[in-house]
Amino acid sequence: MRLLLMSDTHLPRRAKELPAQLMAELPLADVVIHAGDWVDTATLDLLEDRSRRFLGVYGNNDGPALRARLPEIARADLGGLRFGVVHETGAAQGREQRCAARFPGLDVLVFGHSHIPWDTTAPTGLRLLNPGSPTDRRRQPHCTYMTATVAEGELTDVQLHRLPPRE
Repeated sequence: MRLLLMSDTHLPRRAKELPAQLMAELPLADVVIHAGDWVDTATLDLLEDRSRRFLGVYGNNDGPALRARLPEIARADLGGLRFGVVHETGAAQGREQRCAARFPGLDVLVFGHSHIPWDTTAPTGLRLLNPGSPTDRRRQPHCTYMTATVAEGELTDVQLHRLPPRE
């Protein structure tokens, strides 16, 4: 099962559209995960329409229309792993312990908010993934997203993809 992970798209404020490289990944993904801060409902409509399976949450910049359609926390069993998605996890310091305590039944937690890619594992085995942002790099060198594979209850091939600068 191939996963496509993204967060913090902030459309149309930070970009007019999702990058072509990211859009090319949509038909290859079995599950598309978005960890919040959409800003517009058009991006949600697009991902729901073009995804085989979709899992997403709202973020702190998302208004009533998005909050009416998306949960604050989403959970799903994907290929034998228990996934969770949430927008905010707090400060980087202590994140692993804090998230392991808050989400004890999960194997993988996908989050966003900081626009900073993150891939660590808590002492409990909880894997924490932040794909960064495909449209707003902030202080990062690149805009980013992630792909991963789930097979036989294992998360493999977690890759951070760097996007070229927008013209």
